[in-house]
Amino acid sequence: MIVTHFHPDHLGLAGWLAERFGVRLWMTRGEWLFARMLTSDVRDAPPREAVDYWRAAGWSEERMAAEAEKGWGRFASVVSPVPLSFVRMQDGDRVRIGARDWRVVIGSGHSPEHACLVDDAGKLLIAGDQVLPRITSNVSLSLSEPEADPLGEWLASIAKLKTLPDDLLVLPSHGEPFTGLHARLDALDSGHRGRLDALDDFLIEPRRAVDCFGVLFGRPIGDGSFGLATGEAMAHLRRLEVEGRAVREVRTGVHLYSRSSSA
Repeated sequence: MIVTHFHPDHLGLAGWLAERFGVRLWMTRGEWLFARMLTSDVRDAPPREAVDYWRAAGWSEERMAAEAEKGWGRFASVVSPVPLSFVRMQDGDRVRIGARDWRVVIGSGHSPEHACLVDDAGKLLIAGDQVLPRITSNVSLSLSEPEADPLGEWLASIAKLKTLPDDLLVLPSHGEPFTGLHARLDALDSGHRGRLDALDDFLIEPRRAVDCFGVLFGRPIGDGSFGLATGEAMAHLRRLEVEGRAVREVRTGVHLYSRSSSA
């Protein structure tokens, strides 16, 4: 049983299936470790680091209090127990399934070590969430690694996937199979870079992550997607910071981003 990455809509029943049918779980190490960590971290109240992260993004005291009431560790409640052992997949590995040989191609940004599978002879790509036909996968700055650059990793993964043949039939995890891999990768790349440019213009004055939702998404963000939107905004602001196009100032725990004078 192969799982591309740790997100609940992909990993959710893996533990149950492994036990029910006596099969082994195949994942990359980064994804398995992250899943094991999340399912083990269950507590009554959010940790201090989570509250600091929300405050840094500009969440109101009321929103933080409401989120804190939900406890911590909801991930464990929506997935079956993750097996204690697994078979590790690494970039470049070959996996034989039936009559097909699949080559493992690792991407990141959406998750730590996402596995895609390429059948070169059959011209197929099992893309998981690394390439979707109509939407772009969420790319968030995570609580666990607040100084990372997930959007930079995502853009680098797009460039890596573009070295694959353009005539592959792409089998995504969400949406219909499609062809035109390179055109879709170009669209994903230009979409994020366009949002970075728009955000750069918006930072003429100091902004919090929550101030940037309108620029990045162009629609109201409801409670159900507020956390994802926060992570995405933080990832874009962090990318501008890494590129030297934005500077960050911390005031009473809130991160304010402004256009860099040297950009």
